Amino acid sequence: MSTPSPSDVTPSPEVVEIERALYRITYLSSRARQHERLMAAAGVPLDRAGAALLRKMADAEPMRPGELAARLGVEASHVTRTVQHLERSGHVVRVPDPDDRRAQRIELTDAGRDAVARIRETGVRGMQAALAAWSPQDLHTLATLFHRMVDDFLAHSAGMDTPSPAD
Repeated sequence: MSTPSPSDVTPSPEVVEIERALYRITYLSSRARQHERLMAAAGVPLDRAGAALLRKMADAEPMRPGELAARLGVEASHVTRTVQHLERSGHVVRVPDPDDRRAQRIELTDAGRDAVARIRETGVRGMQAALAAWSPQDLHTLATLFHRMVDDFLAHSAGMDTPSPAD
């Protein structure tokens, strides 16, 4: 017996509402004005691409530009331009790849790590203010469910990248 394809299953009203809420969150967090406010409050003059690159690097650095592009889901040329800007501003440096001396990895500088810390701290303070009326239990439940949802999205995405036996 075959598993029904996602298009054969009528989504529950709850899933529809979750998708709508995620869209609203994504839209709000990706607005240029919101980014400008966050950077101003953090005292970090970075564009969205630079801030995203620094945050990704802070979680798994140093790495080659191609690997960074893959993790960000962007073209390598986009990462190259952004890295050049971040090098000029003193947030990153290129270092030799110990596995292949012909290649380079991108590494955060102290200024880059400080910028990421300030961006995250400012974001957390804003979120804390927005959720101030929530109970600790509600916050715990939301955090737990968000992580579970992201893990399930990642697992589903990984399964979609694996060719089926019929392919």
